[in-house]
Amino acid sequence: MPAILPTRTVPAVLAAVLAAGALTGCSGGPVKAGSAALVGDDRITVRALDAAVTDWRREFKEDGAANALRADPESGGAGQAAALQASGDDLSGALSGMIAIRVADEVARRVHLDVTATDVDRIVAQMDAQQGARAYTLAKGLPTSYTRDLARFYTVQTAVLGGLARGAQPGSAGFQRAAQTTEALFARTAAGMKIEVNPRYGRYDPAQLKIDSVPSMLSATESGVR
Repeated sequence: MPAILPTRTVPAVLAAVLAAGALTGCSGGPVKAGSAALVGDDRITVRALDAAVTDWRREFKEDGAANALRADPESGGAGQAAALQASGDDLSGALSGMIAIRVADEVARRVHLDVTATDVDRIVAQMDAQQGARAYTLAKGLPTSYTRDLARFYTVQTAVLGGLARGAQPGSAGFQRAAQTTEALFARTAAGMKIEVNPRYGRYDPAQLKIDSVPSMLSATESGVR
């Protein structure tokens, strides 16, 4: 089973993970009123999602590095315009991230990967050494209070990818195969979890670990929510 990577190995693999823009899951039927999503027995409330996005909008607006990252997909951003828009996409993007973090936790459980606080600290330090952990968190559409959660996601992804790559250098054929296998593992895990998304935010695609945009006429309704 993959183990946490040695310190000397983390920077190159994490750099490849961040550059790939990871953190972009079967969505299902109705969820309980007041819920943005259900992930197994874990409930993400509409109130929690709204609060996260409110914080994110305020923090993102004031962070130039996060704006630059979000506008540049090659730097690991979301590949979206930096300008803030008070749209459903903010909510869907944040919800995607909140669910993906839980998917990573399930991946770690399934492959018996023990993620410690020290492991997360190491990834936060590596993110800070590159573009900044705060900026990466905001570029992914989450407020800075989720920085360690995001780092935990990257800790799991980096460990799995590094274990599969077996020393292959980023950009090599072996590394690319390992990346594809890692992506497939996350997608299979998401598809096998009981994940239900409130349809007002769109439909969740487990293959991409992201939520598909919802038509504007549906965004104003709680249709299908009970």
